[in-house]
Amino acid sequence: MKRRDFIKTSVMAGAALTLNFDKLGAALSSNSMAVEQVPDMVAIMGGEPEVMLDKALNELGGIGNYIKKGQKVVIKPNIGWDRSPEMAGNTNPKLVKALVKKCLDAGAEKVTVFDHTCDNWQKCYETSGIEKAVKEAGGIIMPGNDEKYYKEVQIPNGVKLKSAKIHEALIEADVWINVPVLKNHGGAKMTCAMKNYMGIVWDRRYFHQNDLQQCIADICTWEKKPVLNIVDAYRIMHQNGPQGKTLADVATLKTLIVSPNIVAIDMAALNLFNQVKKLDLEAVAHIGRGEANHLGTTNLKSLNIKRIKL
Repeated sequence: MKRRDFIKTSVMAGAALTLNFDKLGAALSSNSMAVEQVPDMVAIMGGEPEVMLDKALNELGGIGNYIKKGQKVVIKPNIGWDRSPEMAGNTNPKLVKALVKKCLDAGAEKVTVFDHTCDNWQKCYETSGIEKAVKEAGGIIMPGNDEKYYKEVQIPNGVKLKSAKIHEALIEADVWINVPVLKNHGGAKMTCAMKNYMGIVWDRRYFHQNDLQQCIADICTWEKKPVLNIVDAYRIMHQNGPQGKTLADVATLKTLIVSPNIVAIDMAALNLFNQVKKLDLEAVAHIGRGEANHLGTTNLKSLNIKRIKL
């Protein structure tokens, strides 16, 4: 096939895909896929977590583009609450398990998973299913319940937050992957990739007492940024977050969004959230402030986004 015909065929196929997208698909803006270009973001709908992860990483050139042999890797999911996976209070354990395996298969020396939980850490780790998933995959599950695990770092580009104590596993890691669940949050209004940083610090009270939205944006300027952000939207908690009360608070969207651009992925997640419950960008001010801190863009039309419906 000639290159001109190949490009024409690819564009037509992409157009057909867009036309077939359902209402959820319309939540994510996209430009036409450039030939042989790795996308800035991949959004996948309609599959199980491990299947969507595999497809997304393939579109991004493979896990080897982000994890190298011999590296110490940290995966940071949300494990903050003593809630079962069906409640969508924490990251889906199937996704975490699949990602740990991917990193180890890529040659990682070790893969550590932790969170500074809100409920009792042992109950959170067990009830969420994440502790079992990590161990089955060959990873290391590490607590974050004691100040002894945290070391102070400087946040020179922060506006309100100039320093913070961050978990030692993350400080010592070569790379880390940010794996939040998308959900409603009483204070921040929405918790996703940027808000998930609050689980890497010891003193969360400072955030709540000193402009929560700005502190979230500030902590994301810390020099060691995630090589990937992977948003779990298989189930989302659309109300009564961050814990949830009943299954009526949960919507099953079977969606995964992956990007190294933390502002853009939160913007895409907000657009997706809006298909279930209306939430203005102004209410989730840390996204815009992250853009002001040069952490990424909210202009999704400027990005190359690959959308896939399974």
